[in-house]
Amino acid sequence: MEKQKWGTKIGFILSAAGSAIGLGAIWKFPYMTGIGGGGAFFLVFILFTLFIGLPILLAEFVIGRSTQKEAVAAYKTIAPGSLWPWVGRMGVAACFLLLSFYSVIGGWILIYLWYALSGKLWTEGLNFEAVFGEAISDPMLAAGAQLVFILLSVLIVSRGVQGGLEKVNKYFMPALFIMFVALIARSLSFDNAIEGVKFFLQPDFGKMTPDVFLYALGQSFFSLSVGVSVMVTYSSYLSKKENITKAAFSITGLTLLIALLAGLAIFPAIFSFGMEPEEGPGLLFIVLPAIFSKIAFGEFFFILFLLLFFFAALTSAISMLEINVAAAGKKAGRTKASILFGLLIFAAGIPSALSFGEWSDILIFGKTFFDSADYLVSNILLPLGALFITIFVPWRMDRNTLVKELQAGSGMARRLFAFWLLLLKYAVPAAIIIVFLNGTGIIKF
Repeated sequence: MEKQKWGTKIGFILSAAGSAIGLGAIWKFPYMTGIGGGGAFFLVFILFTLFIGLPILLAEFVIGRSTQKEAVAAYKTIAPGSLWPWVGRMGVAACFLLLSFYSVIGGWILIYLWYALSGKLWTEGLNFEAVFGEAISDPMLAAGAQLVFILLSVLIVSRGVQGGLEKVNKYFMPALFIMFVALIARSLSFDNAIEGVKFFLQPDFGKMTPDVFLYALGQSFFSLSVGVSVMVTYSSYLSKKENITKAAFSITGLTLLIALLAGLAIFPAIFSFGMEPEEGPGLLFIVLPAIFSKIAFGEFFFILFLLLFFFAALTSAISMLEINVAAAGKKAGRTKASILFGLLIFAAGIPSALSFGEWSDILIFGKTFFDSADYLVSNILLPLGALFITIFVPWRMDRNTLVKELQAGSGMARRLFAFWLLLLKYAVPAAIIIVFLNGTGIIKF
């Protein structure tokens, strides 16, 4: 498999932002914000993203760009003969598991696109909750849509970095912002929209619990795609001349902006029509169709939202598949590896696809296959992967290498470098450990 390279700096930033934004920002962030108390969750999410997620993102960039190798090989290069390459392997496995159940949601989007375009969603008096339940509980429909979504991801990844990942994100990412602006303009025009804005931006700390802090931390990691070494692989395709510090700040800024836009697009509409923000995973598929069915040009705007949703899901999915394909190394061609991993991920995701139908009664520690996979990745594997990176980079890597990488291309100033290293050595791992132990109930603070 030939060595891949980004064609342009903006291509790298948009692709990395596409990986980061994905379903986490558009599907998971709104309902987690609703459950977590609105503005309080959003504030904690911002703080975690800036002071925990961003330093780790830079650390992953340093690992990948300094070695010019994918996740597993990068750790082998820096720490040969040690156990550190298992951090890369854990990241690859986490991406594999993550895509296995997120491709199920990608399939739901395709189902709803078909329902919306065919007119099925717009029958008078339709029960949207029943429609959603029927769609996700039909095993052939759910698994078939999941397979189509996986095959689309395979098609893009098989074309390589410049021909696939970069080209797709150059068009998809600007489209996401344009669609969000249109949706926000419509959402803010509703009566009582200001109540939704207040809920989203005005903190209510009375609803904050240890679980919410853990979920906010996991949401931050997922929003930036850190902790699973995706950014190690992506940055390995980056030229030595590029300023990775500036790129990291750009990606973080775009991620927070998308989260803000998602909240402004969704919560004003929910409050305007008397809906509940705590709806959960079905928020977008149950609440939004009901809302859009009651407004002028609602069918058009909902299709527009679904297209945005689909673009976000696809950009996130191709990053997860890419890290598995890259890990295959030169032993397999890109096309062959893409197809092989795509089919394996589809097979692994079938239990998640059936979790809302025939296998809904099969529980693991009280959770369905889908919920178990989500919890394992978001609240255990991502924080653990991030924690290991905060130990590896400042304590195992050569300081001169860190300075060289972060100052390449007129990058990080020395004072900012010292602050970043201090955060990474002490503050970030301490925060991860406290939130993780408290949120999982191992230790109550």
